[in-house]
Amino acid sequence: MCGSVGTLTFNNPQRHNAVSLEMWQDANAALEDLARDPAVRVVVLTGAGGKAFVSGADITKFESERSTIEAVESYNAAVERFSQTLLDYPKPTIAMIRGYCIGGGVGIAVCCDLRICNEASRIGVPAAKLGLGYAMDSIRRLMNLVGPQFVNEMLFTARQFDASEAFHMGFVNKVVPDGEIEDYIGKMAETIAGNAPLTIRAVKGIVRALLLAPAARDVAACDALVKQCFESADYKEGRRAFLEKRKPVFSGK
Repeated sequence: MCGSVGTLTFNNPQRHNAVSLEMWQDANAALEDLARDPAVRVVVLTGAGGKAFVSGADITKFESERSTIEAVESYNAAVERFSQTLLDYPKPTIAMIRGYCIGGGVGIAVCCDLRICNEASRIGVPAAKLGLGYAMDSIRRLMNLVGPQFVNEMLFTARQFDASEAFHMGFVNKVVPDGEIEDYIGKMAETIAGNAPLTIRAVKGIVRALLLAPAARDVAACDALVKQCFESADYKEGRRAFLEKRKPVFSGK
């Protein structure tokens, strides 16, 4: 990925990209850097090595990073900070899932706008095999995506779901052959990057609001996002391009 498409790669392939405290912190900083880059219009999240997206927390670091209540709280705060950055992200995000997407990997993918996996993907939350508590916010995000019946099955059984099951429960948008996923997502990302940024930002904001309880929705802010689209130079450009039968060139203004 390059140009208008930024990439965030979780890089710990020897442990199937299991994430340590430092990796959560670095990933959050990387996301914030990409958000500030005006050239980047879409961000793809993926894992190094091609065999895993993210396989959850790095269990080898549990003794040093999660052995006390205080350490667990610090670790969880870093995870939640990253998750919130991703949920509130101003640009479209795509999870490119190859191979294992387990535990924390599921949490990351759920926070992305789109999820594409390959046929070799395996999705699961093994909390019940480790004695871990799963926070309400994490369960709510997953339930918004797949519904309570699949949340219960996923967490009660702690088993891994294959790519076909992940698609049918609504966890991923599409399953593509193993060797085609990079090309597929590259084309998807470039398509999104070529569309009107303000329109996409408005859709993201409204979808995000609709996932909240009605009392927590800022309807005025959603209306303002729509109004900005109609007042933008991009709206004029879109109309002109349509009449002139050419591809529009959007500036995000």
